Amino acid sequence: MEKLELIQPNKSYEKQAIEYIKEFYKYNSNINGVGGLYRYLDNYDAWLKKLEEDRTRKMTEEKVPAETYFLVRKRDNKIVGMINIRLQLNEKLKAFGGNIGYSIRPTERRKGYNKINLYLALQICQKHKIKEVMLDCDKDNLGSAKTMQALGGKLTKEYYDENVKCLVQQYIIDVDKSVEKYKNFLNPNGTIITDNIKFHGYVGESSKLDKGNLKSLVEKIENYIEFLKSNTEFDTKFYDIGDGLSVSTWKYE
Repeated sequence: MEKLELIQPNKSYEKQAIEYIKEFYKYNSNINGVGGLYRYLDNYDAWLKKLEEDRTRKMTEEKVPAETYFLVRKRDNKIVGMINIRLQLNEKLKAFGGNIGYSIRPTERRKGYNKINLYLALQICQKHKIKEVMLDCDKDNLGSAKTMQALGGKLTKEYYDENVKCLVQQYIIDVDKSVEKYKNFLNPNGTIITDNIKFHGYVGESSKLDKGNLKSLVEKIENYIEFLKSNTEFDTKFYDIGDGLSVSTWKYE
């Protein structure tokens, strides 16, 4: 299982950060959650200074305090994603944009990384005592919508936005509920054992199932698996025994 962490940008990641943005241009992919990095490709130091200012700025009608992070894969120290957390919302962001913007580089998608990205960001929100976050996405961006739903996102509004010329969905996530969803069932130094985690081979194939109770159940199992993978407080191992087995131990301190 891959280990990922959120790291505040620093000088040592300059080359990687620029390559990250260039990969989006190469694949003609939308850039989100990067704290404006694409405007500073020729002056990375100025971008780092901007991020410092973002963290402590006072909210205005145009700008809000925010933090930007790299999602780094520990195995090879590679930036696989980025996320921007807006610590307060002005009226403009309440209407469109919300608290969190994120991205995964095109060559690292479909690996479940963005669920980890969002979960780690929710942990940061919790430290800032943010109780509820608002996020939005284009309706046809099914990957982003599933990421929000996997972390407990509730669809609150759907509307046509003239600025982006498409239908937009707005989600709300209860931060504490999302972060604590499974931890409360595990005692310090305890273990969760989950059997039949492949569910007759359906897990991983939910997109091919017709809508109904079976599809809904399989999606819930897939979301649960992603939670176990993303939760840095658990050490989870998966075993190819029978219909699949996972063993999660709480790394309690």
